[in-house]
Amino acid sequence: MYAPPPAVEAREFVAIPSEFHVKGRPSVWVDVQLHGAEAPAFLEGPSFDREGNLWVVDIPWGRVFKITPDARVSCELEYDGEPNGLKFHRDGRAFIADCKNGLMVFDPKSGRIEPFLERSLVQRFKGLNDLVFASNGDIYFTDQGQTGHQDPTGRLYRLGHDGRLDCLLNNVPSPNGLVLNEASHVVMLAVTRANAIWRVPLVRDALVTKVGTYVQMSGGGGPDGVALASDGSIAVCHVGLGAVWLFGPTGEPLLRINSPNGRMTTNCAFGGVDNRQLFITQGSSVLVADMPVAGMPMYSHAPADATAGH
Repeated sequence: MYAPPPAVEAREFVAIPSEFHVKGRPSVWVDVQLHGAEAPAFLEGPSFDREGNLWVVDIPWGRVFKITPDARVSCELEYDGEPNGLKFHRDGRAFIADCKNGLMVFDPKSGRIEPFLERSLVQRFKGLNDLVFASNGDIYFTDQGQTGHQDPTGRLYRLGHDGRLDCLLNNVPSPNGLVLNEASHVVMLAVTRANAIWRVPLVRDALVTKVGTYVQMSGGGGPDGVALASDGSIAVCHVGLGAVWLFGPTGEPLLRINSPNGRMTTNCAFGGVDNRQLFITQGSSVLVADMPVAGMPMYSHAPADATAGH
């Protein structure tokens, strides 16, 4: 439909040091998701704190790493979980979409992690994947599990700042990364097994309408993490293809960013000087690429009182 966009190659920003590599430890997540392949670490959930540190999660080994602007790595948390997505609340807490435990909250100052939302009523989630804050403090998150075309029952939830939980979609074949537009009235949702980005318009009373395919992709494993640029463009990590695409506000491909060392381009976040670099998780390393557009300012979707009282 479109001509191939210009292509650039990302460069390695940092690799997880060997002192943090995990070997010889069993993991059901690795056996299922990676078919038992070697996984010294498997990073996702990149998010920046107020000081410009990049935080990433390590799904199979239940860890959270902090990476300073000069690429120093420290393990700040290890717990019994499978953390997949991470976003910072304006008060400094990190909210984590955990495949094993539900929605968790982590305080980097105390090092304490605790459950925030473990189930919908009495039913456990399939396996949470990613999350994003809205401008009013609501949290949107995906419940992916092992859904796909064989079982298109993945869910998109909204947890209101008043504590109300609404299931917005329950028919998604593998809901994954998600962003909100600047006005917080459209969710752009990565649907991995459909190899597509869905556009999910939001209306009052936790309803959605006219959900459609915004970008149809092909090849690889499908879209994983996404990040929003200030002009309405979105960066989409194409896991299994070793690439990240930048799609313009109308869905036209503007740029392809290739990984120099692997195909598992899973998630991304804007950061760096003027928020014009894209940081990409790829296996046990983080890549970086200079971007023609800037990312949305940090904390634009998390007011100070978001989820207070929970």
